[in-house]
Amino acid sequence: MDEADGPPRREVRAMVGRVSLLHAATVPPQSAELLARADAELLAAQFSGEPWEMFSHAHLAALRAGAALVAARGRPSGRGAPRTVWGMLDAVAPELHRLSGLFAQGASLRAAVDAGRFEAVTLARAERSLCAAEDLVDAVRDALVSDATPSEEDQVAIVR
Repeated sequence: MDEADGPPRREVRAMVGRVSLLHAATVPPQSAELLARADAELLAAQFSGEPWEMFSHAHLAALRAGAALVAARGRPSGRGAPRTVWGMLDAVAPELHRLSGLFAQGASLRAAVDAGRFEAVTLARAERSLCAAEDLVDAVRDALVSDATPSEEDQVAIVR
């Protein structure tokens, strides 16, 4: 296809290998559902024709992935507990702080898009958000698999 025929298509990532590691018996059903919805949002973002649409789908994918990990690890509670998904994700998975911070900073831009200010999102910003959302979904999937996999010490204890 010639570039004059339209914009180049983005490569669609195959997620089959990692998805197969998540079994319903090892991951809470709510987390599995949220992660599946995050994957669907990533796909929608990859095929979006407008930057604002790509950004919005990417942000929703990250939001659902973060919620999946919060659901699996438990929602922080108490008087000073965080109230946003990004704050809760920081509390239950501090190793993902860089990515959760990036999406927390993008929340105001998403609100602008939700209010109809589509011109606020550039193609470069949308593509960066999509890449970061893919990274976050992958990191959450890895964390869920890691949480569901017994450690070597646990495996030794089970064998004995």
